[in-house]
Amino acid sequence: MVEIIKYITRQSHKPLILIPVILMILSLLYISVFGLNEGVDLKGGTLVTVELNQPMTQSQVTQLVKDKLGINDVKTSMSDNTATITISGSVDQSQFNELFSSEFKVLSFRSVGALLSDAALGQIYYALLFAFVFMSVTVFFVFRDLTPSLAIILSAVCNLSIAVGSMSLFGIPLSIASVGALLMLIGYGVDTDILLTTRLLKRRHGSLDDRAEDACRTGLTLTFATLAAMIVLFIVVKVFIPTAQVLEDISAVLIMGLLSDLLSTWLMNLGILKWHIERGGHD
Repeated sequence: MVEIIKYITRQSHKPLILIPVILMILSLLYISVFGLNEGVDLKGGTLVTVELNQPMTQSQVTQLVKDKLGINDVKTSMSDNTATITISGSVDQSQFNELFSSEFKVLSFRSVGALLSDAALGQIYYALLFAFVFMSVTVFFVFRDLTPSLAIILSAVCNLSIAVGSMSLFGIPLSIASVGALLMLIGYGVDTDILLTTRLLKRRHGSLDDRAEDACRTGLTLTFATLAAMIVLFIVVKVFIPTAQVLEDISAVLIMGLLSDLLSTWLMNLGILKWHIERGGHD
């Protein structure tokens, strides 16, 4: 780990900047081609949690619902004798109870209409917009220097782009829960960027490489500790409570976002700041 930190902080920074930039471009291209799945909260649909009256596999439950409702877009997750069924489109609750009375006992039933999903999507756009606006204002107010402020904003955009691209790649739907995770990523990414910027610009003792190495050591410790906690959460949910889809999505998004934050902060942002300081851009 020490050798990696020394390599990152003391190596020529210009080639390292290209790595997260290329990944960001590839992520945006992937999203533009393949799109991003939307959860029930955003595209509308029905979410039903049922208790099985007889032993069935996940594929059998999915096929049964498809056949009886005549809907092809059905997804199922199971835990022991309980199944969570996600159905595209609106389904009448009384009709569902009548059709599956012999196979299922309905524990919860939630249907989201198109109007509600459109409103939720609009709120998500506003939340992301305001997050970036307030982040930009705060960062510029603290450092009073345009280049470091733009570097932090660019790092946050890169982090978010790679995380969303990973969601598209691994089929994680965009939902209220995953958007919450993305907002947390913005906050966490800005924290590590501010840590780096403060160490490089505000501290006076030690060389530039020494200050960068000190910041990198602290930042990587924080990120790896958080990453370990999220990996444990993901494994526990996946193995023991697979019906907790919200927790699984949040932990998965945070894992991918924390990994992308390592690249955007310690390769791109560090490289931009070192270039800025070396050319005399900060007194």
